[in-house]
Amino acid sequence: MATFVLVPGHWLGGWAWREVAGELRAAGHEVFAVTLTGLAERAAEATAEVDLDTHIADLVELIEGRDLREVVLVGHSGANMAVTGAADRVPGRLARVVYLDTAPLPSGMAMLDFQDPDERAEIERQVRELGGGRLIPPPPFDPAADPDNLAGLDEERLAELRKRATPQPYGPAAQPLTRPAEIPDTPKTLIMTTMPVALVEELAAGGNPVFSMMTGPQWSYRELPTGHWPMLSRPVELAALLDELA
Repeated sequence: MATFVLVPGHWLGGWAWREVAGELRAAGHEVFAVTLTGLAERAAEATAEVDLDTHIADLVELIEGRDLREVVLVGHSGANMAVTGAADRVPGRLARVVYLDTAPLPSGMAMLDFQDPDERAEIERQVRELGGGRLIPPPPFDPAADPDNLAGLDEERLAELRKRATPQPYGPAAQPLTRPAEIPDTPKTLIMTTMPVALVEELAAGGNPVFSMMTGPQWSYRELPTGHWPMLSRPVELAALLDELA
C-alpha cells in the first residue's frame, strides 16, 4: 500500500480531501491531507512572511519529519509550486508526483506569471484593496460566472466552498521557483479535469514552454472530466484513479 500526501490548491485546507482520503484509507493506504501555512485552520499564521519557501518547507518537514518513503505526492491547482519545490528537494522519498489539473512551471516562473496581464492586474488589485497587501481573497464560486471550473459541484458543495475557503497568502503565488539544473526523474502523472490530454500534448508538441515540461518517459497522463475541484465534484472516481496510480 502507498503513502499519499495530498496538497490542496489555493484557498483550501486539508478538509477538501476528506472523501478522497477516506476512500484511499479504506483501500489500505496511509494518507496525509495537508493544510499549508496560512490557510483553513492555519489562517492565523498568514503573515506577510509566508512565501513559497514556507509552503515547500511545510511539505519537506512533513515527509522528512515522519520519515515517509515511497510517497505519492499529489498537488492540486496552485499547490503545483510547493509540490514541485518539495519534489525537487526530497526525490529519494517519492514514488510519484501527481499534478491534479495543474502542472510544474519553468524555473524562475511564479504562479502569478501564468496569468494573463489583465487577470494578474485584477488579482493584485484584490490583494491591495481587499487582502491587506498580503492575501488573495477567495473567489465567489459562482457557477454562472465560472461554469467550466465549477462543473460538477452541486449547491451543497458550492456552499461548503464559500463557507470554508480562506484567503490565500500572496507570497507563495508571487515568488518564483528556482529549479535544479537536473530535474529529478521521479515518475510524474498529469490528471486533467478541465482540459483534454490531447490538447496538452498538442501544446507540448508546439513548443509551449509550460506544457513542453510535461513530456518524457517519466510522464503519464490521465483524464477525469469534471470541473477544477475534482476532490469535491468526483471524489470517489479521483480516489480510484489515485489508487490505480499507486
